[in-house]
Amino acid sequence: MRLLIRTMVALLATLGLLSACSASDRSATNAPTETSATAARDLHGRVVVLTTGGTIASTADSSGALVPTLTGEQLLDTVRDRFGPDLDLQVRPVAQLDSSAMTLSDTDTILSAIHTAMSDPEVTGVVVTHGTDSMEETADAFRPDSRPIVLTGAMKPADDPQPDGPDNLAQAIALAADKNTPEGAFIAFGGSTFPARGTYKAHTTEVDGFANNAPADSPRPAALPLSPLGDTSVETIAAYPGAPRALIDAAVERGARGLVIEGMGAGNVGGDLAAAIDDALDLGVAVVMSTRVPTGSTEAAYGGAGGGATLRERGVISSGYFRSAQARMLLAAALATGTDPAVLFGQG
Repeated sequence: MRLLIRTMVALLATLGLLSACSASDRSATNAPTETSATAARDLHGRVVVLTTGGTIASTADSSGALVPTLTGEQLLDTVRDRFGPDLDLQVRPVAQLDSSAMTLSDTDTILSAIHTAMSDPEVTGVVVTHGTDSMEETADAFRPDSRPIVLTGAMKPADDPQPDGPDNLAQAIALAADKNTPEGAFIAFGGSTFPARGTYKAHTTEVDGFANNAPADSPRPAALPLSPLGDTSVETIAAYPGAPRALIDAAVERGARGLVIEGMGAGNVGGDLAAAIDDALDLGVAVVMSTRVPTGSTEAAYGGAGGGATLRERGVISSGYFRSAQARMLLAAALATGTDPAVLFGQG
């Protein structure tokens, strides 16, 4: 997969839509070069841009706080002149949100809009403009087919003297328009293109602030039938030294059908949390173990009450390379569709 992504990034670079930037761990799939943008005008097909708000559509109000204000047409107007007349660009407003305020019902609305757009066989791909705070959570478990879904946004607001939104949007449109783009969902940001699976926000403010934790040979499960997530309660519990079992007990009492534990190290917790996990499993609550560590995978290596090996024996599912944000969405998708969660985490 990473080879395919590098190939696509190199192709986009020949279109002049990626600017040169310094190499970093957060840009592992990035291979841009400075070239002419002329070829971008040769793209054809139909790309639907779904707008949901976020920093890319935000400007500062009278107090200096950022709020989403730009319409979808205004966003698209910043890049239309980069493409030729053979590329049909359509914009459809879906929401006007700060993505930190999103709920699973909002995610359902976005997913439904993606499926509606892709019901048109003339559509080459779909772009979703999205706030960066929860961009990684609008993932690809419900892809309609093999055509690309590309998420993008911005770190700088639209009224910044040097906004990054237009370049990101142009990059995303070019990826969605190209019929050679590999199957799947992607995040196009800061000159880099990442597969959505395993990608996370790695920096709070930098314009190349995303990274991917997925290994090169990670499997991609089949897409699930579209199902609403809004009524599926999955909670994330952070582990830390001395964390009390009340954190888990309270979530289960509120009706959580699934729990994602943000464990320590490779996926370990203290004794109190371990006891509460055992009780939750006995009640039929699905439990997935992730980690608070930025990179690497969870591993069932340690014994003891809260060790990863012990928890695996009890039925806790490893999130693998997924961090807690994406793990929560995958678990919700599994529960909503009656799918074995292990399948979505590449273990089934």
